[in-house]
Amino acid sequence: MRINQSFRLKHPDKFKHQLMQWASSHNSCWVFDGQQMASKFKNFDAVIAVGKRSLVKSFDYNALEKLQTFINQSNDWLMCCLSYDLKNTIENLTSNNFDGINFPQILAVQPEKVFTIIDNKLECFYTEDTSTEIETDFIEIQELNIDLKLKQQFLAFDSRLTKEAYLSIVHQLKSHIKRGDIYEINFCQEFYAHTPQFCGFDAFKQLNLQSKAPFSAYVKFDEFQVVSASPERFLTKKNFRLISQPIKGTAKRGQSLVEDQNLIKELATDPKELAENIMIVDLVRNDLSKLASKASVKVDELCRIYTFEQVHQMISTISCELKPNVDFTSILEATFPMGSMTGAPKIEAMKLAEAYETTKRGLYSGSIGYITPNGDFDFNVVIRSLLYNAKTAYLSYMVGSAITDQSIPENEYQECLLKGKALQEIFCKA
Repeated sequence: MRINQSFRLKHPDKFKHQLMQWASSHNSCWVFDGQQMASKFKNFDAVIAVGKRSLVKSFDYNALEKLQTFINQSNDWLMCCLSYDLKNTIENLTSNNFDGINFPQILAVQPEKVFTIIDNKLECFYTEDTSTEIETDFIEIQELNIDLKLKQQFLAFDSRLTKEAYLSIVHQLKSHIKRGDIYEINFCQEFYAHTPQFCGFDAFKQLNLQSKAPFSAYVKFDEFQVVSASPERFLTKKNFRLISQPIKGTAKRGQSLVEDQNLIKELATDPKELAENIMIVDLVRNDLSKLASKASVKVDELCRIYTFEQVHQMISTISCELKPNVDFTSILEATFPMGSMTGAPKIEAMKLAEAYETTKRGLYSGSIGYITPNGDFDFNVVIRSLLYNAKTAYLSYMVGSAITDQSIPENEYQECLLKGKALQEIFCKA
């Protein structure tokens, strides 16, 4: 049982940053920041949780079964990380590539304290044994001075693939497409560094300043830190409505308003980008149809252009009304991994990605999110993200692009660099 208390905030944005900084000092910290999210799709401006009451941390092939049991037994707020390699428990697949992070297939935590912010309303959900701390925590958070001085750390990232190797693989993948093995594949590559000192929350603040991504997340737990500036939603559930918002199609920002508008027009009419997006929309519609009540799957937005600080993105929105008595793991089994990170057909694309990629994706291409006590949830797609293992001092990010028959290998390589630009810049700015 949780004790709930509400507060009205005079300065909600300031308090949100104070709360995030306060949370980052805890050993178990989960931050979800919904900045710049379209209001019609927004659940909260922020969800922040600290502490650990109970958890599931699984590397096993029965990870999904453990997660569903945990959800049923807790009936509470849960913070979750779902690794891409859960695909191996859903389908007859394997992952044997190099893994420098070693993130579990599932990490799900029942926190001690949960905070939600929407507009100027703060709600605090404390376990009974911590409920006496609500008032003192609130005062402590309000009195906290926000540290805007970002500690600069200079790092150079190495690529797991040379440019020449990347271009060669894209040519090979296009051969698979020409033979009809697949229609589209999301091919990813890793950039990495070794550093014994990494402050993930400083990196998170910097990325928030630069990217203002609507599905940003910061996780600190055990030896792991995750810094995500994700612009993409995997799935959200509110009552019986399920919504997916895949991204396919990326363009850089312009140097002027006129250039920006021209780039938006080019992206919106680019045959290759439109084909990518529509293929994934069809895939998502098929996934949702396994869960939906009759004739309820619909495309709410098709190939709409959304503008972010670093890039323009082509995003579609697909929704459905769920059948009765569909549990969380059944939803995952029908939809995970998200089609925007696999390709189509999904299973064959995942097999080829495993064969040609050099790094195990782990949490990258997976999802971070939260589940509420009534079973609603919101999960992002782990892209534009830094992953860190303190035990091995290994810091990593991955980037990818969708390869189709129309792909120009050099352009795909440049798209990968564009997606990783913000992640690199926070370590090289003076």
